[in-house]
Amino acid sequence: MYSLSDFDFDLPPELIAQTPLAERSASRLLHVDGEQQHDRAFAEIVDLLQAGDLLVFNDTRVLKARFFGVKETGGKVEVMVERVIDARNVHAQIRASKSPTAGMKIRLADAFDVVVGQRAGEFYELQFPDDVFELIEAHGRLPLPPYIEHDADAFDETRYQTVYAKNPGAVAAPTAGLHFDDALLAKLKAKGVRFAYVTLHVGAGTFQPVRSENLAEHNMHSEWYTIAQETVDAVQAAQAAGRDVIAVGTTSLRALESASQSGVLQAGSADTRLFITPGYTFKTVSRLITNFHLPKSTLLMLVSALAGYDTIRAAYAHAIAQRYRFFSYGDAMFLTTKR
Repeated sequence: MYSLSDFDFDLPPELIAQTPLAERSASRLLHVDGEQQHDRAFAEIVDLLQAGDLLVFNDTRVLKARFFGVKETGGKVEVMVERVIDARNVHAQIRASKSPTAGMKIRLADAFDVVVGQRAGEFYELQFPDDVFELIEAHGRLPLPPYIEHDADAFDETRYQTVYAKNPGAVAAPTAGLHFDDALLAKLKAKGVRFAYVTLHVGAGTFQPVRSENLAEHNMHSEWYTIAQETVDAVQAAQAAGRDVIAVGTTSLRALESASQSGVLQAGSADTRLFITPGYTFKTVSRLITNFHLPKSTLLMLVSALAGYDTIRAAYAHAIAQRYRFFSYGDAMFLTTKR
């Protein structure tokens, strides 16, 4: 049985990537093959896949979910939209010197007023005066992860989205997908690699630390996902042909595994609190493309469950020694499910 401290490691701060590379596919790729580690360029992923293999991408689009505003009383607030409920309402985190109360108005971005509704756990319900997505896109700021030390600029607004981002709703990018550009996707398609898509709207909870040493006491954050029948059919076709189902990122994996809890992947939409730790039996995903994750994070636990605890410890030690770039704007790994 593993505890929180088993997933700690020392990371030199200079290895935390603060900016993306000029070219998406120019990142490095650590190919972990059993106990072997191979240093590659990310573009070499084409050589590691076979015709008929299925790449499953998360096509969520990151919202400009961050706002600065002012309460009616004049107090300053910071608002982070966590989830869009419908065309006029969201759940949001609010940082303020004094908690807002239901019915209070907050002026956001000096552009429009929202009305504070009821608390929803750690979030507040906010009512927008017009279409949520239009107001967010027009007046919000792109939220970057807390370990990135600059505010988002125009370059971030392009590079912190995948090239295939389609369905708005995330507050953090599915970062493994950031390494794919149109040219690389074309090469993969020409080789006969198949593509399928899920949508999982990544929440800010993805950055929340695990606070309990006993992992069984951790309250996993909730995220919404949807999987179309077309994707289910593509997965079943790949499996029937003996090909790999490769999740592009932990969010794609989480959606696929959440929808496979019956033992068979099923189409549909739901909230998931699936917490994957070593000992979990993977039901759909056989391989994973992922970035390097934070110490003591649920995502580090997930990749340890997939590839093996000792395998991941060795791979991370190798990555640090070889000066790989870590986290959202960093380099990638290619992992195979532990047999």
